[in-house]
Amino acid sequence: MSDNTEATLVVDSRFTIAPLAPRLFGSFVEHMGRAVYTGLFEPDHPDADGNGFRTDVLALTRELGVTVVRYPGGNFVSGYRWEDGVGPVGSRPARLDLAWRQIESNRFGLDEFVRWARLAGVEPMMAVNLGTRGVQEACDVLEYANHPGGTRLSGQRIANGAADPHGIRLWCLGNELDGDWQIGQKTAHEYGRLANETGKAMRLVDPDIELVLCGSSGSAMPTFGRWEAVALEAAYDVVDYISLHAYYEERDGDLASFLASPVDMDGFISSVVATADHVRAVLRKQKKIMLAFDEWNVWYMSRMASVPDWRHAPPLAEDPYTAADAVVVGGCLITLLRHADRVRIGCLAQLVNTIAPIRTEAGGPAWRQSTFHPFALTALHARGTVLRMEITAPDVPTEVHGPVPVVDAVATHDEESGRLAVFCVNRGTAASVPVRVHLSAFGPLRVAVASVLGGGDPHARNSSATEGVRPQELRDVQVDGQELRFVLPPVCWAVVVLRPELPDE
Repeated sequence: MSDNTEATLVVDSRFTIAPLAPRLFGSFVEHMGRAVYTGLFEPDHPDADGNGFRTDVLALTRELGVTVVRYPGGNFVSGYRWEDGVGPVGSRPARLDLAWRQIESNRFGLDEFVRWARLAGVEPMMAVNLGTRGVQEACDVLEYANHPGGTRLSGQRIANGAADPHGIRLWCLGNELDGDWQIGQKTAHEYGRLANETGKAMRLVDPDIELVLCGSSGSAMPTFGRWEAVALEAAYDVVDYISLHAYYEERDGDLASFLASPVDMDGFISSVVATADHVRAVLRKQKKIMLAFDEWNVWYMSRMASVPDWRHAPPLAEDPYTAADAVVVGGCLITLLRHADRVRIGCLAQLVNTIAPIRTEAGGPAWRQSTFHPFALTALHARGTVLRMEITAPDVPTEVHGPVPVVDAVATHDEESGRLAVFCVNRGTAASVPVRVHLSAFGPLRVAVASVLGGGDPHARNSSATEGVRPQELRDVQVDGQELRFVLPPVCWAVVVLRPELPDE
């Protein structure tokens, strides 16, 4: 292979982007399809604990490395009455869920979610209903969750078995309220004022919370950009983050454009940062608004069956993910890491069954989808500080995004342990690509981990019976002085972790 097909990466420990925020490795649980019922919660399952939680799903959640979970939606939250899901289960009302046209039993609610989150070792991130409700209801659920005691609502939580406050720090001010599919859709002016007044009141209840403002529900929305500017101008002083949502899928067999989807995510992030900083300048503020990319994933919306009418927890959007889907997920993680200076929260949507890395059968096993692996390995190995990387690579043509570099990559460096992790993708569909990583300002290094996912059939999938798409050893990885060399097969994601060489090696 000629030199012009080689990718060259330059990394230096002195050129940093930002310390890595652990919340970047979050996920999302919505009352949609089987995400909760027969996903997290199945009291009759052989592996259920005394709470009714599936212990196999809990174990896989821990293995996935999830740090924060957003709940209870999503579209669902815009019609949700939180108080339906607390108290004695036998007295909780069943309701029509207008978002997904399901019956919501409310057997699983706020207290169950917090209990599950603690067992899973994740931070809870709650959304409040600003579709059909408003300021008072948001304050009520916050008081129930976080106030120590001495009031009716905090006393109700204590009576329901939670003597200590839940201490939920992260709160989303609604969900996707720019969308015409949303219950209680609003204009940017309407939403901005409501979010501001809600945030002000919530901070009176608990001044230590962090608040996420709804951004556009996608960069293709006709109001994108203007929505962010108007809503932020109204609520800048009370919010800490603005949200971004993006989903990608392979369309019409155009694998090349699909593999380049993170290019769109990269541009989306840059545009929102620019808008937020413009508002900051106009308002003459010192505070910078951070980004919460609290919904992102591969989602085959074009293949999604019609929503069933009024059933409890029917299968919905249970996409079987391929090796190519996993490469895109890995590529999106690279993009999020590269923007670690502003993207401080990320939520892979969702966690179980519904467009999820974990799948279950009711009464049966749970298993890892292909997309499980790049997330788990990135969450495991990305540590310390994200480093700025200079990439020189040949372009591949795509119909949607134009020419894009065939290789994309990012690195993290843990100063305490000395470990350097390089995450990369080959977005080409036909040829392997030799990669040279020039290491500067690092001492002698040895390979500790070298894993690759993909490189075979891009449409291979996992099931409850077989896990054909899983990490393999990336072979022929060489470290020679200040240079790391390896070859990336087509349609693959890879991670190489280097550790300091010991004196006796």
